[in-house]
Amino acid sequence: MIITKYDASGNDFIIFHSFKEQNYSTLAKKLCNRKNSIGADGLIVLVPHNKLDFKWLFYNSDGSHASMCGNGARACAHYAYNNNLASKNMCFLTGAGKICCTVKGDIVETTMTKPKILKESFKEFGYTWYIIDTGVPHIVTIVDNLDKFDLDICSKMRYKYDGNVNFAQVKDDKLYVRTYERGVEAETLACGTGMVASFLRAFELNLIKNSVKVYPKSKEELTIKKDDQNIYFKGKVIKEFIRDVD
Repeated sequence: MIITKYDASGNDFIIFHSFKEQNYSTLAKKLCNRKNSIGADGLIVLVPHNKLDFKWLFYNSDGSHASMCGNGARACAHYAYNNNLASKNMCFLTGAGKICCTVKGDIVETTMTKPKILKESFKEFGYTWYIIDTGVPHIVTIVDNLDKFDLDICSKMRYKYDGNVNFAQVKDDKLYVRTYERGVEAETLACGTGMVASFLRAFELNLIKNSVKVYPKSKEELTIKKDDQNIYFKGKVIKEFIRDVD
């Protein structure tokens, strides 16, 4: 098996393609283990699809499934284009539905799934929260200082509401986000669906415009914008290495 390791704004993924669709959960846990193997936030497997360019199978590092991942989608699109599996303008099937991407060098823009509000504003642990599904459920709070990010609160909110947890701050018309991800059960350097969820909450509160620069914990710059039809998520991806594995 030949795998490729990708980095997308601090999220890292192991990617390969196969003609066989099967359960790769055990393989995901093995390959994504940072102590005894290659290590990654997730595993992405591209398999054939009869209508779209391909279908992806996405696994978190603990082997669980995730319907959507914004950074993973961008890395996946770059991999597909550079392995002649799709043109630079492609559409593929995720657990959250059809996603379309455009590859321009190392910059990839992807459309995001239609958001669904799961729970309106409510208070807990002294913060006002909002839950929205942007492919996976996200619990969002807007704060005046990201140093308020608290792993203990994140863990409790994650298990109570079964979603990823985001603290977001708007500063100088830019959006800064820190995310605790389920399936990783820790803070990650970036989360695309989490940044989009935070963007939508800040936009709803009239704190930002419909196009904004976003910075996750990795401090890499991304762009999120929306129109009447879609939400677009754009940023750089890095192919780290290609390796044979047994």
